[in-house]
Amino acid sequence: MISDVTGVLLAGGKSRRMGADKRFLTVGEQTLMERSRNILSRIFECVCIVIAQDSQPLETPVTVLRDLIPSCGSLGGMYTGLYQSVTPYIFLAACDMPFMHADLVQYMVGKKDEADVVLAYWKGRPQPTHAVYSRNCLPVVEGLISRGDLKIQRLVESPALRVRLITEEDIRRIDPEGRSFLNVNTPLDLDCARALSGDQAEDGYDEPPKQS
Repeated sequence: MISDVTGVLLAGGKSRRMGADKRFLTVGEQTLMERSRNILSRIFECVCIVIAQDSQPLETPVTVLRDLIPSCGSLGGMYTGLYQSVTPYIFLAACDMPFMHADLVQYMVGKKDEADVVLAYWKGRPQPTHAVYSRNCLPVVEGLISRGDLKIQRLVESPALRVRLITEEDIRRIDPEGRSFLNVNTPLDLDCARALSGDQAEDGYDEPPKQS
């Protein structure tokens, strides 16, 4: 297991488009949050979940952190995880991505010594909640928050940070269909994820956990 990177799971969203707390919606036999947490726990020695300051407490076997700075979205969650982590890097993931591929996560983590940010691009779009961040990002994040610019993608534009992009070609060698980047934001997305979950094991995306 990887000891110098912390797996940080963002689980503090408002789920406005879903109309229900998507953390507890099921895909297969697990909730979205359990699926993501279990994948990270198989890869990293240290895993934590970041929730909003006004979220209900969670019952989970991993550390739960509340946002240090409220109402800053994914950027604030990343800041909280990175600031409170004891490791020099974090792997940031969103709990609404039910098909994270362990091999792809490990591939990206393997590039961390080359950069402060290891960021996947899929179909021309950055995937900032499936990325590696170093503690060198903290001053840049603090600057963005102080200016009210909460787009986490802005980190890629900072000249102070080294960025390693993971291309679609790189991704397809491991995750040919890019299921890692399927977000469950709406009821239609949930239906799609549930339909896909039936063949996940044969594609190597996940295995039934020994415990929830």
